[in-house]
Amino acid sequence: MTRLVLRGARWPGDVAVEDGWITAVGDVASVPALPGDEVLRVDGDLLTAGLVNTHHHLYQRITRGWAANSTLFGWLTTLYPVWAGLDADDVEAAATVALAELALSGCTTAADHHYLVPRGDDSVFDRLVVAARRVGVRLHLARGSMDLGESAGGLPPDAVVEDLDAILASTERVVAAHHDGVDVTVTVAPCSPFSVTPQLMRSSAELARAVVPGGLQLHTHLAETLDEERDALARFGRRPLDLLEDWGWLGDDVWLAHGIHFDDDEVARLGAARTGVAHCPSSNARLGAGTCRVADLRRAGAPVGLGVDGSASSEPGSLFGELRQALYAARLRRLDPTELTAADVLDAATRGGAACLGRDDVGALQVGMRADVAVWPGEDLLDTPDPLAGLVLGPDRSVRHLLVGGRRVVVDGELAGLDLRAARADLARRASRLFA
Repeated sequence: MTRLVLRGARWPGDVAVEDGWITAVGDVASVPALPGDEVLRVDGDLLTAGLVNTHHHLYQRITRGWAANSTLFGWLTTLYPVWAGLDADDVEAAATVALAELALSGCTTAADHHYLVPRGDDSVFDRLVVAARRVGVRLHLARGSMDLGESAGGLPPDAVVEDLDAILASTERVVAAHHDGVDVTVTVAPCSPFSVTPQLMRSSAELARAVVPGGLQLHTHLAETLDEERDALARFGRRPLDLLEDWGWLGDDVWLAHGIHFDDDEVARLGAARTGVAHCPSSNARLGAGTCRVADLRRAGAPVGLGVDGSASSEPGSLFGELRQALYAARLRRLDPTELTAADVLDAATRGGAACLGRDDVGALQVGMRADVAVWPGEDLLDTPDPLAGLVLGPDRSVRHLLVGGRRVVVDGELAGLDLRAARADLARRASRLFA
């Protein structure tokens, strides 16, 4: 197979790709020319590993801008009835646009937490895979679920919850149909403590650890708001993390979305268990939820990645923008400009995200890693002494090129396999139906 060599980058130098893997990184001496090389000039640009999005709700791209001044519980109760009217076509259309926008923002691996199964039609999970393959990014498909409706004390209306046995059977079907551990990785993901039963949490953990050799990762929302904490104390007399531990959910095969309201002891317990946290700074700010203790969690040993959390609470839908937002949120939380650095947040968006997802084959520009590479235009950063600080702190930008396993997903700033303008127009027509 022809070797592809990216030449001329300001940082970290040249990168060679063969058969979907990185085979050399460095200066010209480290990556000498070979007969038959295909050369892609990236003069003055910056190369990073493809970004890893650890928490998203792709279907929410169809409901941007709703409940703009609400806290999480108010936002959810506004949108649950709207989402109940979606069908599998709507979900695929929304996911296609959301994944395309993520790819343009440098994302090569996206974890989608999909817990909405309108009218029990679990073909929505098949359609999410179709959307990911069309765009060309890796998908961590979290088979989400809710089985605690309003009539039983949960937050979601009964019309959007499922039966526990149906959830477990569907999860096994989705794993059998789609899980390959490379381009599509299925995870098991009950939604949140206020929308699921303890039995679903326990059964999901048992299923995830037995359904395939080595088990599947587990994912859920936790400690996102003080309302959630009060709900857990009122119903169970326990804090959310204590409940999670009781249900068998602490371990290095678990990562949690948001993780804002943890005390010192809980941070230490998460670190000791190597349980990951998906930090979603823009969504947290949009909903007035608070901000994650990113630096504390990292120091304790817990993997921390970045997430968008869906375009209905983080309207730009860009993973790149979360780097700067994460840095600013951390510094504001402690009033300390050294709390997180540009290198720290880039690490969270790559290595940290891969660790949350249980992957050791993506997240770094190193020999032996999959060739997931983001090429960032650098012509406006030539006056900055630190190219990575310039990238993170500078203007929002889209990638010039994006490789996923060596495949060209974005070329010269355009998606290689998708007409995004047409996809957005189709989604807008679908969204307009919901306004009524």
